[in-house]
Amino acid sequence: MNHKVKTRLMIAGAAFCAALFLFSGAMLAREYLDQKQSAQAFEEVAGLVKEDVEPPVQEPENTPAPENVTAFEKYAEVYAQNSDLVGWVSISGTRIDYPIMQTKDNPNFYLKHAFDKSYSSYGVPYLQENCDIGISDNLVLYGHHMNNGSMFSDLCKYESEDFYREHKTICFDTLDHFGEYEVIAAFKTVAYSEDGFKYYHFVNAENQAAFEEYVAKCKELALYDTGVTAKYGDQLITLSTCEYSRTNGRMVVVAKLLEE
Repeated sequence: MNHKVKTRLMIAGAAFCAALFLFSGAMLAREYLDQKQSAQAFEEVAGLVKEDVEPPVQEPENTPAPENVTAFEKYAEVYAQNSDLVGWVSISGTRIDYPIMQTKDNPNFYLKHAFDKSYSSYGVPYLQENCDIGISDNLVLYGHHMNNGSMFSDLCKYESEDFYREHKTICFDTLDHFGEYEVIAAFKTVAYSEDGFKYYHFVNAENQAAFEEYVAKCKELALYDTGVTAKYGDQLITLSTCEYSRTNGRMVVVAKLLEE
């Protein structure tokens, strides 16, 4: 190889490395900007929530109940910004504190769209399209597992029983009711595989046996025994996010609505 050819190859190699460096830098900058914009957007949405509106306190028997007490007032301004809002999920002591969206005619829309419906790799946690709040036996909620710990990333901490013991309840408010749910099982599975548990197929129980079969499978896969189960007639929520120990892995947390 003569000197000129060698020099050209070295220049081409240096140019390639420089281009790769610039591309990587641009991608990192874009990710940082997306992360910042996403966080700012959710701060603005959270600022619309009326924090002084709380669930009604349980009054002694024979005491007239307050009239027209619903959760809607708390989230009315959020709903006014985007009527795809169906609720708000939060787990105390975690970063999970987000609106829940639903688009029945456009499944998974919020997988890659922000609250204002612009494109976003962060998306917004959302309710599976065939779930009906107040009707379905199981409400399936999805959220991304982001590297910066946002969205539903903290669900993966339920792999630890110690973490579970400090975070046994999940709040999921709808536009009509304040809801507190008790975790009954946390497990890992895989999606898009015959080997995985298709927890997302269970929305409406055909009968008591179907409900009990779902709960039993969740308990069978559970990473530890919570000592809590659910009976036919209980309202369930199932929170799901990606889990990276396996291809198409999922971390799933199932909880039941506590009686008011």
